[in-house]
Amino acid sequence: MAYAKDDPRSALAAPSRASEPAADGIAAPQFLDFSVLPPDVASAAGSDQWIVRGQNFVLIYTEPAAGDLIWKSELRSEQVVLLVDATSAISGTTGTDGTHDVTGPALVVVPPGESAITSTGTGPVVSLLQADEAEWAAKASNAAAYETPHPHVAPLEPWPEPVDGYRWRTYLMSDVPDDPKRFGRIFRTRSFMVNFLPPKSGPRDLSAMSPHFHEDFEQASLVVAGTYIHHIQTPWGTDGRQWRPEDHARVGSPSLTIIPPPTIHTSQGIGWRTNHLIDIFAGPRHDFSARPGWVLNADEYPSPVE
Repeated sequence: MAYAKDDPRSALAAPSRASEPAADGIAAPQFLDFSVLPPDVASAAGSDQWIVRGQNFVLIYTEPAAGDLIWKSELRSEQVVLLVDATSAISGTTGTDGTHDVTGPALVVVPPGESAITSTGTGPVVSLLQADEAEWAAKASNAAAYETPHPHVAPLEPWPEPVDGYRWRTYLMSDVPDDPKRFGRIFRTRSFMVNFLPPKSGPRDLSAMSPHFHEDFEQASLVVAGTYIHHIQTPWGTDGRQWRPEDHARVGSPSLTIIPPPTIHTSQGIGWRTNHLIDIFAGPRHDFSARPGWVLNADEYPSPVE
């Protein structure tokens, strides 16, 4: 689908500084294909988990067995849980507000403190944590990639606390009506923004791609169905030894691609059946937040005072 020139989404397709040289030291993209990588944790009940990280986040991807305890820990900050599809279901407990049962597709926010999550389905469950939860960041299979912080990624600065305090929050995708004026299904917390894009049938129209770049934050693209090609160009800096060829990396599902700033990028679904991508950012994006109606829970998580 091509966007009209006055459609706000068209701004995503035009990198304003693509022709300007970027600073040297741009990190390489990371293509973490869980369909070919062995799990980092395998439970006796049959659940498999992959643990990876970006500069400001840790992602835990679980393919669970029904009834298996897939999470029990205490965190200083909120956790975001993604229930990918209708086969994803959990029963969660926290120390503050009891037991919660949720069936996906859904986005769940778990308050800080002790929590436990049991899978009551067999579909994928994804957890997002802040990278300053050091115990979990150290477990990431790609932890070595962040032994030195990447210079182009801004440190995470959490946004204001939710207006009604920390609590378990459930956002069902079935409650989100289609709106052609809105880009995807965007939710934010203090530290994350997630665009739970709707599944698409068939390949992307090659005449309607959207190459763009981000100044100072990573984009984590989680493929949960289908097959994609991630097209990524690294701008040339003054040090020719750091130039690298374009990436046109084909990934299956499930997989996570970490796209570093300020690379120019776009993703192309190529599978002829269902293609489904979820975009993750840590912290929240100011540009998306400035679009009226785009962030679906903006009334609960306020923007910083400018």
